Amino acid sequence: MKLSTHSILRATSSLLLITPLLSVPAYAAESMVLDMTVTAPRQQNQVAFVPFAGDSVLSPIILNDLSKTELKVTSKDLPQQPRSSSELAGTLPVWQSMGIPYLVVGSTRSNRGKIVTDYEVIDVKSGRVIEGKQSLTADNNKESMRYAGHVIADKVYELITGTPGDFSGRIAYIEDTGTGKEKVSRLKVMDADGENAKTITEVTGSIFSPTWSPDGNRIAYSVQRDKSYPVIYVQSVSGGGATPLTPFPGSNLSPSFSPDGSKILFSSSFEGSADIYEMSASGGQPRRLINWPSSEVQPSYAPDGKSFVFVSDKTGFNKPQIYRYEFGSGRTTKVSSSGYATSPQFSNDGSQIAFLSGRSAAIMNSGGAVTTNLGNTGIDEAPSFSPNGKRVVYASKQGGKGVLTIKSLNGGESFGKSGQGTIRSPVWSSSPK
Repeated sequence: MKLSTHSILRATSSLLLITPLLSVPAYAAESMVLDMTVTAPRQQNQVAFVPFAGDSVLSPIILNDLSKTELKVTSKDLPQQPRSSSELAGTLPVWQSMGIPYLVVGSTRSNRGKIVTDYEVIDVKSGRVIEGKQSLTADNNKESMRYAGHVIADKVYELITGTPGDFSGRIAYIEDTGTGKEKVSRLKVMDADGENAKTITEVTGSIFSPTWSPDGNRIAYSVQRDKSYPVIYVQSVSGGGATPLTPFPGSNLSPSFSPDGSKILFSSSFEGSADIYEMSASGGQPRRLINWPSSEVQPSYAPDGKSFVFVSDKTGFNKPQIYRYEFGSGRTTKVSSSGYATSPQFSNDGSQIAFLSGRSAAIMNSGGAVTTNLGNTGIDEAPSFSPNGKRVVYASKQGGKGVLTIKSLNGGESFGKSGQGTIRSPVWSSSPK
């Protein structure tokens, strides 16, 4: 998620002595509690899931993950509890009479201190095991087993739909507590099911616009402390100190990793008005790419690395639009067609761009045509795509409460998780952990 131009343009000039397009967003001081809701789809069961034999940890995770998709999954009122396809001999007609197309069975066993899970996805009509028996080995601890459950759910979803699942990815977000000089911002990471939240770093001040590296091992973000300009840092997700990348006397915001993780795009005002720069992800001298008289912010690489999108108010104050810059030719073209468009973020395949259309979270295709409108969120932030592009995560404000929503774009559940403080800027990792 990127720092929204809509908020930036509304901020008062007293917040920062820089261009209006780079001011601190007004919502940053609002109190908001994370409250995630669930809306279940109503459709015919498509998958029968038999809890794995010998297991009490993996099965609930897998079942919960699959229930968040467009698939309708059930583990209730099943005629038997087979642990493998071989146990269906003679009873397959019973399963076929239920009218559920797919059956998932499996079992766990211990091997040299590790847990081995064997599982199968069965096409009930033919009795065929799709791509044969699958096996996964995990360390016998809570963290490894939780991750193994997500990986298995990913594979089951892929075997049924042909699209890789997105359950083993993670979501970063910011949680604020306190106000004024006592304000503390925490950068947190949670699993894609809303569980297992951990604090990566915390600062006295404000954290803005976190973004993942392509390999999911690092996060870049901006930090603004009292009476100082925002500085971009890179932080390892596994721990350790943060490395400052932009010790420049200006407002440095909205980092974006290149697809190979070697470079970072960002916006900065250290040479005057807000411009777009590119630099090595390990630091060094930045190269200015966009140098218009207007303010340019919120750059985001395209997945193929050949271009990036960004926001400019060149058409007039409070009329930001999304543009695309091509590295090969240096050509710039306007992408958005709505009256107010900010915070662009590509899907992993490059076919979609999530953005903020006025006060509404929206999605457009790469040509600029709006395909999905998620409605007025009350917070000036755009959605962030899951790795397979089938779901998005975004923050919103409803009834005075903050709601962090993970929404399926093709009929699955919307869900979330409660938290404390002000919650904002959730962004999905494009890579499993």
